[in-house]
Amino acid sequence: MKLEKFENLFNPQSVALIGATDRAGSVGFGIVKNLLFGKSQRKIFFVNPNSKKVLKQKTFVSILNIKQKIDLAVIAVPSKSVKSVVLECVQAEVGSCVIISSGFAELSKEGGALQKEIANLLREKNIPLVGPNCLGVINPSVKLNASFAPETPKSGGIAFLSQSGALIDSVIDKSFLDDFGFSLIVSYGNEAGLSLNDFLRVAGKDEKTKVIAVYLEEIKNGQEFIEVSLEIIKRKPIVILKGGKTQIGKKAVQSHTASLAGDEKIYSAAFKKAGIIEVETIEDLFLTAQAFLVYGNLCGNPAGVGIVNHRGNPAGVNSSGWAILTNGGAVGVITADWCSRFSVGMADIPQMAFEEIEKSKKVSSSFTRNNPLDIIGDASSEGYSVALMALLKQEKIKGVIFCQTLQTMTNTEENAKIIIEAQKNFPEKPILPLFLGGKITQKGRDFLKKNNRVSFNEPRDAVLVASALNEHLNLQARF
Repeated sequence: MKLEKFENLFNPQSVALIGATDRAGSVGFGIVKNLLFGKSQRKIFFVNPNSKKVLKQKTFVSILNIKQKIDLAVIAVPSKSVKSVVLECVQAEVGSCVIISSGFAELSKEGGALQKEIANLLREKNIPLVGPNCLGVINPSVKLNASFAPETPKSGGIAFLSQSGALIDSVIDKSFLDDFGFSLIVSYGNEAGLSLNDFLRVAGKDEKTKVIAVYLEEIKNGQEFIEVSLEIIKRKPIVILKGGKTQIGKKAVQSHTASLAGDEKIYSAAFKKAGIIEVETIEDLFLTAQAFLVYGNLCGNPAGVGIVNHRGNPAGVNSSGWAILTNGGAVGVITADWCSRFSVGMADIPQMAFEEIEKSKKVSSSFTRNNPLDIIGDASSEGYSVALMALLKQEKIKGVIFCQTLQTMTNTEENAKIIIEAQKNFPEKPILPLFLGGKITQKGRDFLKKNNRVSFNEPRDAVLVASALNEHLNLQARF
């Protein structure tokens, strides 16, 4: 499909909402409010044959009564009325169409037949269709919110493509708390028209998109999916969460989006072949996506030698890999365990690094000469700085997991500043801040956030990100 068709969808100059209402708590009212958020960017028309006005704005009996070309038609009427509305949209020669309405293939065979008929009507006229049974589409950078999401998220670098609309709502809410934004959000529902592969292409070519996060339950065209993904990962990472892996999950999927979830191993193999990072939780999906926004442009390769991904063989100590720096032995041990589970190679720290640390006299002589490097509980910020710089100088150390436990002498904000400065000096080597603690530790986390850095509360999370960076950068090295 030509790119100008997607311009009609993601940056329309005119939008018509069929099913507009000011009835509180309704889907139509949610879309009305969201569309009006972008009224300075485009013309907005409301269609409702049973009401003369919606929020004091004139309504139209039909889209055919609007004397202007409509780039995007959003349909939010009962499923039994959708076909007649679509016929009017075809007659009006709309540029694109989003069908919010449910009650199609996800509900019954009859609904599936109606869905197919509607999709064919639009396909014959080359009108892009999103849905049905979806939340809608959002493009924050141009103030487009053609959905019934509870709020419009801030603009950012993550494109989120989801088969589930409800999941998008919760993710948007969480994005305000964690302070990340989106380049595009698409709820593609039953995929009667445009598919996940189409939206991957759009996000892959979109300059604002730096990383693509996906929730899916089924892939309709596996070979095309692999080909599209392999082309995209040359420029930006794709992170996926797959729903419907268990037998119970597969049954739930069929009534959710009319999809048939396939075998877990087949999907995981397809993701690996396509160069995609697969994660297990919603939290992991966006933790990894945020980390790629920070570290995705590294010119080095933190993967180490022979480390491919976290589903490979257990990793031991390698001639090239990651270093763990800690002021608490237990945290270092736990982090090392997670490195083994995720196959993140740990570097053999050169003796010259230990000599430099000892010579500085800023670190207790009791520090461990190993990886993890434990500079023990009385470590000052100055001691952390010396040890971190000594590690980063080593050619065979490709990244550092910076573990901080809270001791009486720990200055969390100062340690955060040390990480920021060190990263400026070694931009090609990721430093992953693992700051354990609560109220006092939050000062350090807040400083990192203000400086667009991701911090971690659990050893597993930091190592998960190290693994994702390994996997993506190794895949890029293939091209």
